[in-house]
Amino acid sequence: MSSLVTAVPISINDPLNQTILEVSEDQIQGFAADPIGEIAAKSGIDADTVIERMRAMLEAGTIRRIRQTLLATNLAQGALIAWKLPFQRLDVAFDFLLENDPFTGHIVIRRAELAAGETDYRLWTTLKVPKGFSLEEHCALLQRLIGAEAHRIMPPLRVFALGVGHMRRKGLEIGARSEHPAEAREAAIVDLDENDWRILMVLKREFSSLEIVRDLWSARAEEAGVDRATFMQVASDLDRRGVIGRFSTFLEHVKPAASGERVTKYNGLFQWAVPKGREIEAGSEIGRFHALTHCYWRDAGPELNDVNIMAVAHGEQKATVLMQKEAIDAHLDACGIPLLYTNTFWGVRSEVRPSEISPVSYRTWKQRFGREEKTTPNPHVIPSPKTALCAAEEGMTPQTLPSS
Repeated sequence: MSSLVTAVPISINDPLNQTILEVSEDQIQGFAADPIGEIAAKSGIDADTVIERMRAMLEAGTIRRIRQTLLATNLAQGALIAWKLPFQRLDVAFDFLLENDPFTGHIVIRRAELAAGETDYRLWTTLKVPKGFSLEEHCALLQRLIGAEAHRIMPPLRVFALGVGHMRRKGLEIGARSEHPAEAREAAIVDLDENDWRILMVLKREFSSLEIVRDLWSARAEEAGVDRATFMQVASDLDRRGVIGRFSTFLEHVKPAASGERVTKYNGLFQWAVPKGREIEAGSEIGRFHALTHCYWRDAGPELNDVNIMAVAHGEQKATVLMQKEAIDAHLDACGIPLLYTNTFWGVRSEVRPSEISPVSYRTWKQRFGREEKTTPNPHVIPSPKTALCAAEEGMTPQTLPSS
């Protein structure tokens, strides 16, 4: 670790750091030619200080990653997957997906707030499968590998809210919402050629601390084997075509940062079942609320209480997260939208990371795990200390899964 970490404040509660993070988490949308300059302008802090603080926080682990995000729903088939597993297999299935499936992004073991709505579908993951491959086949393979009894694939039918920004949500007023209903956006897969993919894969790679400089893209252009002008032109075109998300600094969602500080502690998956035909109306009203980082229309089916609108909120206090949901429920009632079912599912254990979307990487993965599934009839895995600890916490007994 460099001396920079000890010389520069790295706490998320340092006033300058907080101001920078409130902008850098999710306020630089699309592809920016000068992300550092935009963060400086929006935060009112000079660019040299922004660079110094971002480097220090990244080296210290306060920031866990800095990268250009993609709108992966426009690059690969994506879905939320609910897995039905015996209670005692939850932890080891979690570990297997974390260690072996880069196409699985978010991995969360959840527990219902209202016991009446609890199900055997306790493991929830996000999944992206590149165009030309099958989401259904991938899930069927994973089901066999992790020993799940069943799974439910829930692609996004509409997106109403998507933007993290934990720092700027601190102290958010209960029920704060936009003046107008949220837009209902559809995902549409974009075709990319070989040159697009080459530049895109370089564009999205995480930045090391030494790469945080004012000109972020010249070195990436060289890495992609093109001149800077070509790199900027292709990246701007990819942005225009709807595959670029935001330039972002990522903080831990739930786990403490390296300093021991928590940005948030509780993450709640809010679920609603509204009458069929009113999903867009309900989602647009729910998506107005600033507390939500995500809001989607997904069809969960009868095994999951016919839920069709889902949203996520994070907070430092459980009671605050629940009060935000109560405000949303009250707003739906005022709008005359009936709730046939609703519940909150809390994250018991979670890991958040971007999904791999490269077709080349997918072919390699499929060859390996398709072959191992057939040639490893009775695999054995010794649970890691992390797995054993979580199992003890939850009263679970880890079982065996295919090794990595």
